[in-house]
Amino acid sequence: METEKNPKGALLEAAEAVGREAVEAVDPGRLIIKNVFRVAAGAPGKDAVTIQGSSFDLGSYDRVFLAAFGKAAEAMAGAMADILGDRLTRGIVVSPDVETGTRGRLEYVKGSHPLPDEGSVEGARCVLALAKEAGEKDILFLCVSGGGSALLCLPAPGVSLEDKRGVTSALLKAGADIAELNAVRKHLSAVKGGRLARAASPAAVVSLVVSDVLENDLASIASGPAHWDGTTYGDARKVLEKYGLWDGSPAPVRELIERGARGEAEETLKEGDPVLERVRTFVVGDNMAALRAAKAEAERRGFETIILTSSDSGEARKAASNYSAFLAEMACSAVSLPRPLCLLAGGELTVTVKGQGKGGRNTEFVLASLVELGKGRLEDAFCAACDASEAGAGPARGGGPTLDWLIMSLGTDGIDGPTDAAGAWAGPGTIIKARGLGLDPAAYLDDNDSYSFFKRTESLIVTGPTGTNVMDVRIFMLRTA
Repeated sequence: METEKNPKGALLEAAEAVGREAVEAVDPGRLIIKNVFRVAAGAPGKDAVTIQGSSFDLGSYDRVFLAAFGKAAEAMAGAMADILGDRLTRGIVVSPDVETGTRGRLEYVKGSHPLPDEGSVEGARCVLALAKEAGEKDILFLCVSGGGSALLCLPAPGVSLEDKRGVTSALLKAGADIAELNAVRKHLSAVKGGRLARAASPAAVVSLVVSDVLENDLASIASGPAHWDGTTYGDARKVLEKYGLWDGSPAPVRELIERGARGEAEETLKEGDPVLERVRTFVVGDNMAALRAAKAEAERRGFETIILTSSDSGEARKAASNYSAFLAEMACSAVSLPRPLCLLAGGELTVTVKGQGKGGRNTEFVLASLVELGKGRLEDAFCAACDASEAGAGPARGGGPTLDWLIMSLGTDGIDGPTDAAGAWAGPGTIIKARGLGLDPAAYLDDNDSYSFFKRTESLIVTGPTGTNVMDVRIFMLRTA
């Protein structure tokens, strides 16, 4: 992980290392190798795959299929193919980072994220055909990860790709959360909401999941292609109405949802459906796994470290306000602690776009935090007892300890909104640099232009796509100088 050209201070260097460990801990290939083992089953000529203590006897199946889709699909599929070896019959991999073609027993299809494209549709068709090919004596391994909703996109009959893209884009811009977004996408899809498992029935289905949603909600990850769905066509309509999008939605979308609400279109798979009796699901990686690795690295570097939550949600600006107030309170404790303090949080925030600028949820969060801390003089934003200077370093007014601080927020997938950044960071130097450049953080925030602000202050985090996705990681550091 690299930031832009800014010279690195001690806190920035530490935060970069902590963030890097968080992302590396959820490398999808590493997660598969850590959770999936091929071992002897005891009987001659047989072997098994063991996943988190559950064993699947490969010798009892005629054919072994593999389908992988999402941002982590390529690495997950590669690791699984190595484990399955010559027992793998064939597999399909749908990812934004591959070139379409066949390598060995795996067929690769390049799709698109966050909005689906024709490649996403072709990939979904291939995966659906593979599922339908599997029979009662076959097993289908699924490697599911964040981004799968867009990458595995097969619109329901009568709905076009353009229709679905338009609705998805409108919901994203309106600030819909992942559960709301998926409630709509599932009901416009031929594969989501358990429909892929239905297509594979009566084959055995084993789903290996890298979670990119709060509380590892299996119905939401990639829109739950092999999990039951608790939402209905009626819920999909309510989401569109909530954001004022129902009347403007394409006619085929409204017609399908209305038919579904009347019981004239097949619903998504529901809890207790017999199809699910042959489906097993294992979460092999999530946000907490990233946070635990980040905590270990911060502690190794001498920080007193606390994981606050892995379930951040809601509007980025509101979260920034809450965290900024919390940091101001924690500043008192940070001065008296024998070691510097590192607070960690994870989850996924949303941004309601009203301006014309460029940015993502992570850069917006950091910029909003900067604005919150700048509403008063910094020494007033933090506890007065700390007597910290305005810049966060240098002589304090009372000659007491000064406070250095840093806020960092990054997407573990390496992508923050429609930008080439994973996120951003800010500290006292960011404020000084912004003032020197004549930048008004609040004006940039009002225009949702966080990317441009941090581009100017050289505070962007640029990693490129990481090949994994377990939501976002936030790092807060405080120390006396």
